[in-house]
Order: sequence, then C-alpha cells, then structure tokens
Amino acid sequence: MENTNIDREPLRELADEGNETALDRLADLADAAGHLEELSELLDEGSMHAGSLLTRRAAAAGDLRELQRISDAGYDEAGSRLEQLLRASADESRD
Repeated sequence: MENTNIDREPLRELADEGNETALDRLADLADAAGHLEELSELLDEGSMHAGSLLTRRAAAAGDLRELQRISDAGYDEAGSRLEQLLRASADESRD
C-alpha cells in the first residue's frame, strides 16, 4: 500500500528542484486547507494546477478582479472565464 500522507517538506524540496508533480500536490494540499495565499504563491512559481484551483474558486465567487490577477499571473483559462462572466453580465443587463 502506498503512503499518501506525504510531508510537505520533501514536497517543497522536490518542487524547488523543478518537480511539477510535487508542485501540483502542494497546490492540492493548499486548496484542501483553504490556503489561498499559498495557492497564489504556487501560481507565481509556475503551477498551472494552482491557477486552475484558484480560477475555480474565483469564478464560483464571481470575483472578477481575482480572475484578472490569475490571468495576469499566467493562467490563461482565468482570462477566458473572466470574459465569460463579463459577457454573461452584459447579456443580463440588456434583458
């Protein structure tokens, strides 16, 4: 049986050495704990998985500024989601 309860310190070390799987796992742990600042830092380090998790949260909250920030940090899907929300808002105001 595999040990799925991995300590953060070795994950951090592996991520610092360029291991993307370790970076993704750190993002999963931060997301599960609700540590948005850590997720943002991981996105800044290049974790597209962290960008995905942050985008999901920001879109659910309707946080347009956060979606723009995530997009600016390099996760393009956040920009697409932002555009969708802006278009939907424009369509609602026309009705």
